[in-house]
Parts: sequence; structure tokens; C-alpha cells
Amino acid sequence: MAEVLSQSDIDSLLSALSSGEIEADQIPNEEEKHRIKLYDFKSPQKFSKDHLRALELIHDNYARLMASYLSAQLRNNVKVKVESTQQITYDEFIHSIPNSTVLTIFKMPPLSGSILFELNPQFASQIIDILLGGNGGRPYKFKEFSDIDKNILRNVNTGLIANLKTAWQDVLSVEPEILAIETNPALNQTLAPNEPVALITFSVEMNNSSSFINVCIPYLSIEKIIDKLVVQYWFRENDDENVNDSRSKLKERLNIVSVPITGVLGGTNITVDEFLQLTEGDVITLDNSSDSQVKVFVENRLCYTGKPGIIGKNRGIQILDIIDKDVENYE
Repeated sequence: MAEVLSQSDIDSLLSALSSGEIEADQIPNEEEKHRIKLYDFKSPQKFSKDHLRALELIHDNYARLMASYLSAQLRNNVKVKVESTQQITYDEFIHSIPNSTVLTIFKMPPLSGSILFELNPQFASQIIDILLGGNGGRPYKFKEFSDIDKNILRNVNTGLIANLKTAWQDVLSVEPEILAIETNPALNQTLAPNEPVALITFSVEMNNSSSFINVCIPYLSIEKIIDKLVVQYWFRENDDENVNDSRSKLKERLNIVSVPITGVLGGTNITVDEFLQLTEGDVITLDNSSDSQVKVFVENRLCYTGKPGIIGKNRGIQILDIIDKDVENYE
């Protein structure tokens, strides 16, 4: 609730305005103070920006795979790139594509449910024309796809969808499998109309003409692996062999580094006169007993405690404990 000003507060404010102490534009605006963000409960935003960004990166790689596959199959220079990645409802997707199109329904275990691959009818007609001996430059005319056309497109789409396995391999090992091909999207009722989906739209250029390909991924399909759709997750090192090899090489490089190590048996305080009178054979009493631990410094930094002794014919120190002053910084 907005704060209610008393009469004295109003008089003080008017007085300050008239005297020029404050300007009108300096008075805080209640609308600016309480900014309201609209939220549509009919279309809940289940995909975060990170999830959509991850899907865009996956399918950006997929676009290059599609371009290579189509160029080889059609013997033409085909360019494919991701145009947009967005969340919409399934109903919005169905109404955004032509009534007569090539809609391939496939599954991709371990993802659950069905995923949709929509090939624009104009581009589908170009593919059929080229594979039947044409050059793909014939003007597009609306017509129903015959059974022969559907079989040709099924073979092409099988190869296109198979490339999803390579595109997803850094995130998840998937096995794409085509279930059916529909030409009338209105007959496909695999999802509820208000079901949120991620729509990845690709632009396809061939023979100076441009078209589109859509991949529709329902939220239900990736709900179980949604945590893996974070870019940082992909760069975690999970290969134990590579980790051990890196540690071994790091250890080898550290072994050739020379650092001064000093063991301090103890200390004492003497006067300058006593220091000047010291001669060979004098004994200086330290503040540390012979059976007490000694401090070991590395690069003038206290790192260990140890026990002095003899190692063969040499004097040495046995390390007893590690002192980590920075342990609080690690927690």
C-alpha cells in the first residue's frame, strides 16, 4: 500500500517546490518504484534463458551437420543456420506452419515422448525434384505429396534426424528413431494445445531460394535431463584417465622447481656485546627443547612441523604435520 502523506508533509513539499529547493522531476514516482513484470499463467516459462541458450548451441552444431548431409545428398551447395530458439505452446507451433507440410514424428531415447521435425513444403519439393533428376529450380506449386514422395522424404529425413545423435553427444547419448510422417499437422494430436515447447527454427538456402526447417521439442521430453542443459556442465572433466595423466605431467613439472626449505631449531635473544664476544665452541641456549618439534619454512613461509635427526651421514628433518594457514580461504 502506498504511504499516505499527512497535511504537514504536503505543506512542506509544496513549500519546497515553490522555493526551488527541489524540482518536480525529483519527486519519486510510485510507478517507477514498484515495477511490475507481467506473467502469463496460460503460457508458463518452463525453459530458462540458459536452457534455450544450451539448445541453441546444440542445434547450431546440428545446422552444420545438416548442411553437410544435404549438400552431399543433393549435390548442391546448401547453407543451414539457426534463426531463432524460443519457447511457445504446441498450439502456437501447429498454427504457425502450413496446412500441408512434411511433419516427421520421431523419438530420441532416453528423452521421453515424441519430438517433431517440420520440413517446409517448398524445400521438400526442391529435394524431390533434385532426387528425381531435376535441378531444384522449378517454381513451387502447392500439391499433395504422393506415397512415392513420402518415401523419398522419409529416407532424407532419416539421415537428417540421425545427425541429432552427433549434435547431442556432448550432452547426452541419444538414439533417434522415426515413428511416422504426416502432411497435415492438424491431425497430429501428440501433445496438449497449451504444452510448452522449445522451437528451434533453421533457415535453409539453396539455388538462390530460402526456406525453413523447424524442430519442436516438448518440455516433457527433456524434463528429466533439464539440469544437463547448462553450458558449464558440458566442460566438466569426467575422463579419469585424462585427469590422472594431467596430474602426472603437472607433478613432473613441479619436481624440477627449486625452492629453499629451512628448518628452524629454535631462537634466543642475546645482546650485541654477547654476540661480539662469541668464539668457537660457545654454546647458545635456545628457547626450544631437544625433543620438541621444529618449524619448517618453504620460501620463508611456515608449512610444516618436523623432528630433527640423522639420515645416513646427513642431518635431516622428518615431517610430522602440515600447517595450512589458508584452510579458511578454501572453505
